[in-house]
Amino acid sequence: MSDDGLIVLRTVRQILAGNGPVFNVGERVEANTSTLWTAVLVLVGWVPGASLEWIAVIVGLVFSACGLLLALDGARRLAGRDASTFVFPAGALVVLALPPFRDFATSGLETGLISLWLGGTWWLLVRRGSEQPIGPVWSTAVVIGLGPLVRPDLALFSLAAMVGLLVLTWQGWRHTLIPVAAAVVLPVLYQVFRMGYYGLITPNTALVKEASEALWDSGWAYFDDFVDPYFLWIPVAACLLAGFTLLWRKTVSRRVVVLVAMPVVAGVVLAAYVVRVGGDFMHGRMLLPATFCMLLPVMAIRVTKLTFMPVLVVAVWAVIAGGWLRTPYAGLEEPIDDREVIADERAAYVAASGTEYPILAGNFRLFVEMADDARKQLAAQKTAAVHVYTPSAGWVAYPSANGRDVLAYFNIGGPGMLLPLDVWVHDPIGLANPVAAHSTTISGRRIGHSKFAGSNWEVAGLAGGPAEELAARGQYKQDNLDAIRRTLGCPRTKEMLDSVRAPLTFERFWENLIHSVGRSGLRYDRTPEKAQTCG
Repeated sequence: MSDDGLIVLRTVRQILAGNGPVFNVGERVEANTSTLWTAVLVLVGWVPGASLEWIAVIVGLVFSACGLLLALDGARRLAGRDASTFVFPAGALVVLALPPFRDFATSGLETGLISLWLGGTWWLLVRRGSEQPIGPVWSTAVVIGLGPLVRPDLALFSLAAMVGLLVLTWQGWRHTLIPVAAAVVLPVLYQVFRMGYYGLITPNTALVKEASEALWDSGWAYFDDFVDPYFLWIPVAACLLAGFTLLWRKTVSRRVVVLVAMPVVAGVVLAAYVVRVGGDFMHGRMLLPATFCMLLPVMAIRVTKLTFMPVLVVAVWAVIAGGWLRTPYAGLEEPIDDREVIADERAAYVAASGTEYPILAGNFRLFVEMADDARKQLAAQKTAAVHVYTPSAGWVAYPSANGRDVLAYFNIGGPGMLLPLDVWVHDPIGLANPVAAHSTTISGRRIGHSKFAGSNWEVAGLAGGPAEELAARGQYKQDNLDAIRRTLGCPRTKEMLDSVRAPLTFERFWENLIHSVGRSGLRYDRTPEKAQTCG
């Protein structure tokens, strides 16, 4: 279980408690990237007696296995099903041999759901192109349209799959209206809800990670970091050789061209997008969907005299990769250009937890110690306070201006699961903090953590009393706090805060909806003295 997986579960707890899809009560921030994964965990979370952490782990594992099985069956059907045909699970072995696939399948994140959706969509398309389709065309289109709800970047795969479906079932332009409408109805409805409820056009995580920026150098480094440790080009080249050999030896129909080209093209586009935005700080995670896509047509390969050697190469590689090939930094992180870092996420949290298989939030020693100290701090206060943590002074409390207890800490997943739901848990990088989310990035920080609005922003924005009195405690300068307050008092910034903190009325929903595009583009300099002018 990763800290990001625990972030998801905090929102699930809030929904189950009747507080809505929020990370903090009274602050509408979409801290989860995958809408559908959150919904699945909410549905299964009603199971009595089971912890949400174990539910996320088991559901992720089951979804991963089911997705792989559907992908295998789709490829087997594509290869042919006569009695003399023997198929070998070449692409499936590549998936299973890669450690990141296994790690993230049970990390509490949406990787298992992605595998299930990709494998299921591919299976439906293979069946749609055969003589034994499943259900009407519009039902397949509904599944295809779920991509943006699984994760926003998977809209790229949805687009490719929708083109494939229309080609496979083409009967003229008029017959495309129903499947297209079926594909877009759920994403469009949720998008309207997102814009009205959260006031943004993307999840807050996309805002924090500036998903529209181009960071090619970091992206290529991330790509190499995934490919090089496992010599991934060897099984990919072998699978491609076997696949092209099979196509070359037979007359290729339109159906085969579509079913082979669609996932390969979609995988290349997904990988290119990940490289463009700079990759991620988690080793391999963001490239897993692209890899799964490109392997779909060769998940199972028909074994012939010409494909025997490529299949054998994949089998040998899978044994070696599954047993011995790992990242060269089996510790915590790998530097990129002496600035960015990529983490072996599982190794990092095993080290942080002090146990080999950390699942529950209570298994993480670091989070338990922090939460215990925070609870003592909360109990010591007679009134609500803003609590900020510094390595030198520990927890320091300031009077709260809005009557809520606020704790500011870098990791928010574990503490968010261990602390009461009515306590605001804020982070400086903006995942659950709207103030930090709209600040500018810092050049050279790790991907996904390029924003940082420190505890001075928390104190200036949420603590009560004159800046002079707050500064007298010795942590911050008065002019610094004054500058932040001027920034937060600017009309556009104040309106942004109202969009997430003001009571949700019909008028507020409408204002959020119609101004969501402009609000999503709001940025102010994280350096208070530069940001204080209302531009």
